[in-house]
Amino acid sequence: QVQLVESGGGLVQTGGSLRLSCAASGSIFSINAMGWYRQAPGKQRELVATITSGSSPNYADSAKGRFTVSRDNPKNTVYLQMNSLKPEDTAVYYCYVDLGDGRWHWGQGTQVTVSS
Repeated sequence: QVQLVESGGGLVQTGGSLRLSCAASGSIFSINAMGWYRQAPGKQRELVATITSGSSPNYADSAKGRFTVSRDNPKNTVYLQMNSLKPEDTAVYYCYVDLGDGRWHWGQGTQVTVSS
């Protein structure tokens, strides 16, 4: 059993910043990629950022230059630093981890709301 606990969402004004955290626990031997997706109302879930086991990041075009994904391997934790937030960043943000067991494990989601 693997649990992912997210934190750090909230309400922020345009141009503000938030830092999301996602800590994985349970039956974990090693973690391959980790990362973040988001889903806005009426839209499909979309990639925000991922980071490999070697800490190589990959970003959606919408996140480049504003968001930074990082990970702390001893803590099994992935972070998403979000700067210069825009109203279109409003969504539920979901973290995931790839344990190499054939499926991704997902967090419960955290709401990010950016007011104009």
